Amino acid sequence: MSVVVAAAILDGTPPRLLAAQRAYPAALAGRWELPGGKVGEGEDEVEALVRECREELGVEVVVLDRVGADTPTVGGASTLRVWWARLRDGEPQPLEHAALRWLGRDELDAVAWLDADEPVVAAIRAGWPPT
Repeated sequence: MSVVVAAAILDGTPPRLLAAQRAYPAALAGRWELPGGKVGEGEDEVEALVRECREELGVEVVVLDRVGADTPTVGGASTLRVWWARLRDGEPQPLEHAALRWLGRDELDAVAWLDADEPVVAAIRAGWPPT
């Protein structure tokens, strides 16, 4: 089973979470997700997440602790693992997404998340750092 990693990137005071709007495929376009992707052969999860954030957002991140439990993706072909992260360098750009949006804790329900991300959003809400 393959592993997909995603970054729950927080920035600012009070903290805000970066959400990314899918541009493709057509069935998922317009829905929101956390940035990330598949762990490549020979990569560990942290290396993959740093690479994915560089490719998708044009930023360098510091990967912190895991968020919640493993979540099966739709169809069960992969396992989604989410990590807290902070920006190290750069301003996020939608290089592979239709749009990016910073969300406060009270705005997490303001976007239509991918079905696979719903349990992750609940874990993010539960683990949101105190302000």
